[in-house]
Amino acid sequence: MIGAGEAVVRVLAGAGVRRAYTVPGESFLEVLDAAERHPQITLVSTRHESGAAFMAEAEAKLTGVPAVAMATRGVGASNLAIGVHTARQDSTPMVVLLGQVETSFAGREAFQEVDLPGFYRHITKWSATVYRADLLAGFVERALRTATSGRPGPVMLALPADVLGERVAPPETRAPLSPPRPAPSRSEARRAAGLLGAACRPVIVAGELSGGARGELVGVAERYGAGVYTAFRRQDRFPNGHPNYLGHLGLGTPPSVLRALEEADVVLVVGCRLDEATTQGYALPRREQAVVSIHPDPETAQLFPAEVAMAADVREALALLLELAPEEPPRRDWSGARTAYLRARRVPPSRAGSGVDPARAVAALRAAVPGDAVVANDAGNFSLFLHRHWSYDHPRTQLAPANGAMGYGVPAAVAAKLADPGRCVVAVCGDGGFLMSGQELETAVRYGLPVLVVVLRNGLHGTIAMHQLRSLGRTAGVEIEGVDLAAYAHSLGARGYTVGEEGELEPVLREALASGEAALVDVMTDPEIITPESRLQDLRRA
Repeated sequence: MIGAGEAVVRVLAGAGVRRAYTVPGESFLEVLDAAERHPQITLVSTRHESGAAFMAEAEAKLTGVPAVAMATRGVGASNLAIGVHTARQDSTPMVVLLGQVETSFAGREAFQEVDLPGFYRHITKWSATVYRADLLAGFVERALRTATSGRPGPVMLALPADVLGERVAPPETRAPLSPPRPAPSRSEARRAAGLLGAACRPVIVAGELSGGARGELVGVAERYGAGVYTAFRRQDRFPNGHPNYLGHLGLGTPPSVLRALEEADVVLVVGCRLDEATTQGYALPRREQAVVSIHPDPETAQLFPAEVAMAADVREALALLLELAPEEPPRRDWSGARTAYLRARRVPPSRAGSGVDPARAVAALRAAVPGDAVVANDAGNFSLFLHRHWSYDHPRTQLAPANGAMGYGVPAAVAAKLADPGRCVVAVCGDGGFLMSGQELETAVRYGLPVLVVVLRNGLHGTIAMHQLRSLGRTAGVEIEGVDLAAYAHSLGARGYTVGEEGELEPVLREALASGEAALVDVMTDPEIITPESRLQDLRRA
C-alpha cells in the first residue's frame, strides 16, 4: 500500500507530466511530498499562485504535454484562476489540483472553504471533488484524458486533506498518455479539397491546434496555392518568411494586411476557435465566404457557418487534404498581399521624442537573440509592436496569452526555460504586467535559469489610457510611478540594467544574454508612442 498523494503523482508521471508548479499549502501535503520525491517529477515552488498557473499553461503550450498547477483551498484557487482561464481560452491542456477542507468539515464554510467545482466550472472542461482515496487514480486518469482530448483545456480536481492522508493500492502501470485522434471523413475531405482547388483566392487561418502539423500545413498551402494568416498570438504556427504568409490576425492589424482575407472566396480554418481578436470582432470570415473548418472538437468546428466542418485531428485531416491535392498546384499570385504584410512589418525610423521608440526596441532585441529564441510576451499595448515587427520563422517560439492576461510574460519564460533549457528564452513585458508577476524572477534565480526579461516601460497602463482617451477624452487611474526595476531585479538576485537611449540597447541586451544569469533590461520608452500608428497627443486632440 502507498499514500494516496503518492498514487496521484505516480499516475501523473506515468502520463508524461514532468513538472508541478505550486505555492505550497497545508491541505495537500502528501501530494507535495510525493512530487518532491518522485524521480521523474520536478516540484517548482513559485512566489504566487498566478505564477504557478501561468507556468503550467506555458509549459503545456510549448510542449503539448500537460503540466500541473497546485494550490490550497479557496484562497489559492482564487489566485490560480487567472492562469486557468488562460488555459481555457488558449486551448491548453492543464491539470489543476486543489487541496480542500476535510470531508467532515465540508459544507460548514470551514477555513478557506469554497465549492471548488462550482467555482471552476466555467473556466475548466471538467471539475470534480474526489471523496474516496481508492478512486483517486481513476479520477486523475480521467482528468488527463479530458485535458488532452478534443479541444484541449484545463481540468480541476479538489482533493480533501483527509482523503490524501489515506493508504491505497498502487495504481496500475499504463502506457504514456496518448490522446484520441479522431479520423477525418474522406467524403468531407474530398469536398474540402474540391472547394480549395476550385477557389480563386483561398486563404488559410492557422490557429492554436495547428502547431503539431506544421509540415502538413505548409504542404497544403503550397499544393493548393493558398495564402496563410495566423490567428491571434499564434504567429509561430507558419513560417513568417514563407512567400505564402500574409500576416497576423490580431489587435490593430492594418487594413492593407486584412485585404486578402476580406477578398478570399474560400477560408480554410485550421485548429482555430475563431476568437474575437482573430475574427476582427467576429466580422471575418464573412457569410458569403465559403468556410472549411478543421478542429477535433465538433462544437468548435461548427462555431462559424461552414460548407465543410471536419471534426477531426488537425494533422490527419491536413495529411488527407495533401493526398487529395491537385497534382499541379494552382498558380495564384500573393505577391501584392505579401508586400502589404512586409511593409507593415518594416521597422520605421525612430519617432521618439524621449526614450526609445518601442518598435526600435523590438528590432534591437530581434538582432540580439537567435532566430529560434522562445519569446514569452505579456499583455498590453507594448505587445502590438512585438506582434507587428517580430518574424517567427521557427516552430515553438511564441508564448502569449490569447485571453490578454497581464502578468503572463515572466512566469511563461521561467516555464519555457525549465522545459527546454537549451534554448534562449526572453520575456517581453510592459511595466504594468511586469509589476504583477515580476517576483517570479526570484524563481528563475533559485532554479538557476538564465532567462532575459525585457520591460518596455512607459509609465502607463497604455491600453486603458488609449481606450479612455478615445472614448472619454481623458484618463483615470492609469499612471505607474517610476520604479527602479533594475534595482528590483538585483534585490531578487538577478542582473538589472536600465536603458534610456536606443544606441545603448543592443549592447546591453547582448551583455545580459552573455552573462548566463537571469537578467532584466528596463527600456524607458516614449509614452507618447502608444501604438504603431498612434500617439497619445493625437488621441487627446481627437
